[in-house]
Amino acid sequence: MMFNNLGLIQPILNAVHSEGYDRPTPIQIQAIPHVLAQKDLLACAQTGTGKTAAFALPILQRLASSKTGFQREIRSLVLTPTRELASQIAESFSVYGRGLDLKTTVIFGGVNQKGQVKVLRQGIDILVATPGRLLDLINQRLIHLGKLEIFVLDEADRMLDMGFIHDVRRIIQVIPKKRQTLFFSATMPPDIQQLADKILTQPIRIQVDPISSTVEQIKQSIYFIEKSKKTALLIHLLQDPSISRALVFTRTKRDANRVSESLNYSKIHAEAIHGNKSQGARERALGNIKSGHTRVLVATDIAARGIDIDNVTHVFNFDIPNIPESYVHRIGRTARAGSSGVAMAFCSNEERSFLADIERVIKKKVPLSETPQGLVSEAKAPYSRSSRSPGSGQSQSKGRWNGKSDKSKIEKTSFSAKNPRPLIITKMSHKR
Repeated sequence: MMFNNLGLIQPILNAVHSEGYDRPTPIQIQAIPHVLAQKDLLACAQTGTGKTAAFALPILQRLASSKTGFQREIRSLVLTPTRELASQIAESFSVYGRGLDLKTTVIFGGVNQKGQVKVLRQGIDILVATPGRLLDLINQRLIHLGKLEIFVLDEADRMLDMGFIHDVRRIIQVIPKKRQTLFFSATMPPDIQQLADKILTQPIRIQVDPISSTVEQIKQSIYFIEKSKKTALLIHLLQDPSISRALVFTRTKRDANRVSESLNYSKIHAEAIHGNKSQGARERALGNIKSGHTRVLVATDIAARGIDIDNVTHVFNFDIPNIPESYVHRIGRTARAGSSGVAMAFCSNEERSFLADIERVIKKKVPLSETPQGLVSEAKAPYSRSSRSPGSGQSQSKGRWNGKSDKSKIEKTSFSAKNPRPLIITKMSHKR
């Protein structure tokens, strides 16, 4: 199957081909004809499957073929949970629609609204928005959605996770009841299924991957490691030159900053991105890793769905997420659109139950990787794992690795309250 077989008009095909795409992904093959036929859609698909183009391409075609009058009005609304994702979706509409007489803009919070309002007053066809800023401008009567034809709810389950679901319901109340609705979610918990049942009319159902399954092209692995030694392990692994573009996910904003500082101190160019960063700083960080200026981007889960970066070779779960679906979303940043990728996770003693939950959901054991000698002496392995400890070759008793560990020269990164910069210590021996 080629894009030429999907009934798309030539200007859109030209834009797709100029971006280097010839063959559509499975979700694009299934979704595009139904969207063109003006059917409601309920799509359960993991990140990295090409779902943005699955709705952007047919929306552009529909709007281009049914232009009404000279005055532009908002005829398509895409609602998405994060600023980064909103920006990237709007960019996709602009890229794929560059041969069409359609205007797209994006609005989100965290920045002054004046520039956004100015563009809105000039007239647009497609609006990409986050819920909070959209509601603000609706309440100020600066946005009117009476002519809306197509409504897209993207990352619906993430909306629920981030507490936006009530804002979404309020927005749905002010848009026309007669419309086409496209509903996308990586997972389908009961609350999201209820919302879909309420706002969709005889939808076409699409499920590209099993719910909460992991992308098959991703080579996954797990390291058992003490929490205090995770930074040292990350620095050690990043010595591999094949890791050309990496994402590191941490649980907290503080850890994201700390890990980024440690990597830079070790001559590994890294930047942090999280909710406390200004919009300008977040956009610069994304731009730097996309351009290759930055090698490693350290992020919290708030940004996990909002990152769309090509050719990410490795994803590191510095902390094991306590929600299994978050693990799926994180590692979905690599192996996008059919490519391959590597995902490594660092598991401390306290996170063993999180790992067990993840393995139950993805229905497979994450392969165990050998932890470098000098970093394994304090770590526990899950009882279900092998009785041999990786890296040391020592026997295991009662879920703990034997304390005998050879002396080794490995860099360990540590921090103190008075000195936030990493201290590089060599020649470490571990005793029990």
